Amino acid sequence: MPHTTMTVRLSGTLRDVVAANVGKTGSYENVSEYIRDLIRRDQASKEKQAFDRLKAELELAFSTPESSYVALTASDIIKRNQGSPE
Repeated sequence: MPHTTMTVRLSGTLRDVVAANVGKTGSYENVSEYIRDLIRRDQASKEKQAFDRLKAELELAFSTPESSYVALTASDIIKRNQGSPE
């Protein structure tokens, strides 16, 4: 994938935050490196949130007593998914 140049205008506090994190006093050599890291962290955070939601749903499903389950046939599921009454 080719590189894409994007322009972002920052002022005030946001500009100061970036400036504090870039260069000799910051953790990043340049603004691009800082922005790429922020985007990667955002992606990782969203993936973790999705995983945590799935994990919570699975934990709930597996904690449900077996006696509450109802046996279904394949045709029952097809009818349910088609919106047909049982």
